[in-house]
Amino acid sequence: MKRLVILGSTGSIGQSTLSIVEQFPERYSVASLAAGRNVDEAFAQAVRWRPRVVSLATEELAGELAARLKQAGVTGVEVVHGTAGTVVCSTLPEADFVVSAIVGVSGLEATHAALLAGKPVGLANKECMVAAGEILTAAARERNVPILPIDSEHNAVHQCLRVGAHNEIKTIWLTASGGPFRTTPLDQFASITPEQALKHPTWVMGRRITIDSATMLNKGLEVIEACRLFDVTPSQVRVMIHPQSTVHSLVEYVDGSILAQISVTDMRLPILYALAYPERPASSLTFDLAALKHLDFEQPDFARFPCLRLAFEAAEKGGAHCIALNAADEVAVDAFLARRIPFTGIADTIERVLALTPESHPETISAVLEADRGARARAAELIV
Repeated sequence: MKRLVILGSTGSIGQSTLSIVEQFPERYSVASLAAGRNVDEAFAQAVRWRPRVVSLATEELAGELAARLKQAGVTGVEVVHGTAGTVVCSTLPEADFVVSAIVGVSGLEATHAALLAGKPVGLANKECMVAAGEILTAAARERNVPILPIDSEHNAVHQCLRVGAHNEIKTIWLTASGGPFRTTPLDQFASITPEQALKHPTWVMGRRITIDSATMLNKGLEVIEACRLFDVTPSQVRVMIHPQSTVHSLVEYVDGSILAQISVTDMRLPILYALAYPERPASSLTFDLAALKHLDFEQPDFARFPCLRLAFEAAEKGGAHCIALNAADEVAVDAFLARRIPFTGIADTIERVLALTPESHPETISAVLEADRGARARAAELIV
């Protein structure tokens, strides 16, 4: 029985993880949950799964949940809050595996603490790896624990890499749907609305990641994440637009062989892979090969997707530039959704913040978070 910590339990990844726990009760149980601000869902999850600890975002929300659990007669569930609360969840002594799915850098400290405590981590939060990948991977190596990617693209790469040695890797190919504006005329980009950008052609995701998919900044973050997870250089990572979203990623080896991972577009599959690794439990997540009538691949256009270009440039510099890329994007996306800047203003804001960012390589989580705050402040000033 593997006892799970789920950081971000009320989000889509967290809920999908809990559905797998329900499907495999003989394999998995819930040790602790970090539930953010959704008290109603946190209450339902605490009643259903009876975790040892539940963390909420604030002291007020934690007090509300504790009162509701007491009124319902639910005992044995400790309620904590804030960053310290997520760290309590992620380092629980009896926990065997941590799913890191808190959006943004909010889950960074808890993820790092889990690795320092010797917990294997299933990572669904690319922002943590982008901002502090060197620190997280170093902690994992020192404790000899794996970081298993849950992002569908990196999970696919991980599967393809199981058949070859590291020095045999030539190129990692990350696929991208191209988002809703793959064929939109460039002269219409300035007038794109939030409603249009939130209509992803393939995946149902949160608001920021959906906008990031439309700008392809999301794929740029994945390039940086791939470099950190798989210890490769930016020149070894390529992006291909693949509208069908059927081939999740490919690995090309030095002998010319290319391995692709194909599966249903269902996040439960990469989650189950990470939870069960190195096993492969039987599941109902089957794929109909008859659907592979044709597969299209094309090179991304940096003029259409300048955020992808900026991500590659940040990947080459590393350190503070990767932190600033992610932070500036989050601020710019919020401004776009609030109709304070145009769609094209997202890339403009990121580029200006990167130009103001001095080269440095923070060596501690606190230094990473300080750099993140600085980049956010610069982005906010530029937008105002």
